[in-house]
Formats: sequence, structure tokens, C-alpha cells
Amino acid sequence: MTLEEKKVASKTIFSGHIMTLEVADVKLPNGKMTTREIVHHAPAVAILAIDDQNKMLLMKQWRAAVDQVTLEIPAGKLDDRDDSALHAAIRELNEETRLKATHLTEASSFYTSVGFCDEFMTLYVATGLTAVVNELPQDDDENLQVIRVSLDEALAMIREQKIIDAKTIMAIYHWQTLVLSGDLNES
Repeated sequence: MTLEEKKVASKTIFSGHIMTLEVADVKLPNGKMTTREIVHHAPAVAILAIDDQNKMLLMKQWRAAVDQVTLEIPAGKLDDRDDSALHAAIRELNEETRLKATHLTEASSFYTSVGFCDEFMTLYVATGLTAVVNELPQDDDENLQVIRVSLDEALAMIREQKIIDAKTIMAIYHWQTLVLSGDLNES
């Protein structure tokens, strides 16, 4: 039995700065009809940036959607300045942390919330961090504070629900896997 749903009709309900909302009428495999609400979002990148003291960089910022301050890895969407996800990762690392990476390696790519959104994110691991010479302008509406935490501190922050952002939690567990496998040494 197929699981594929067939889109019969769709309508854009809202088109904003970062996303578009589509309402689609779909035919289910059993022949019944239903409605799907789909958020279309530009591709995005996230960066697990680890400094020479084996501490990761977290961005402390207000998030209106959850009405609180969050701790997140540097991240952002691809836009017309970017010719690739890698370029966006380099740009976002500069904009948010004022750092560049000697080594920037793709770790994983994934959909952030497949139940309703098509945002596709690429996670990079950045090491060999140094200050940038040419700082790129930060987004006008972005207020960020950078903090640095060890792997053990980050894992504790997940347990204590101080880190509640999914991409950041995934990145921390990826970091733990790299350390445990010996692919990233921890001093």
C-alpha cells in the first residue's frame, strides 16, 4: 500500500519575510480528502562551533515564538547572498560570533519539523576558530550574547532544560558522539 498523498489544490494564505503558509487539499491513499497546512521556509544552516578550549559557542537570544530567552548554536537561513549552504555557514558564523573556522565540516542535513514545515537545515562542525578581519553586519533585529560551555556543561543544560532548542540539542549529542568515537579530541 502506498503512503503518498496527492495534492489536489492549494492556496497561499500568508507570505512573509521568512516563511509562506500554504493550505493544501490532499487525497489520502484510501481515497478520502483532507487539508494540510504547510509552512515553506528557506533552507538553513546551523554551526556547532568548538573553540580551542573545547567549548562550544551558544547564542543567548530572545525568541518571540516561545516567549523566552533561548540558548542556541549559531544558525540562519540561506538568502540571496549565499551560493551554497557552506557559504551561508561561513557568513552566519561571522555575523553572529565574529569568528571564522579553519575547519568547517558538514555533519548532517535534516528537515527541522516534517509534520508541517519544509525547512531543510545543514549542520556544520566548526573548529580552529579565529577572529574575523572583516566583520559582516549583523541583522538589525538580532540581539545576541555569546557564551561558551564545555560538553559536560552543555549536556547538563539539556538535562536541566536550559537548552530546549532541537537543533542545538542534536548538535550537542553529535559533539558527544564525535568525542566518544575519538573523531574530535576533548582535552
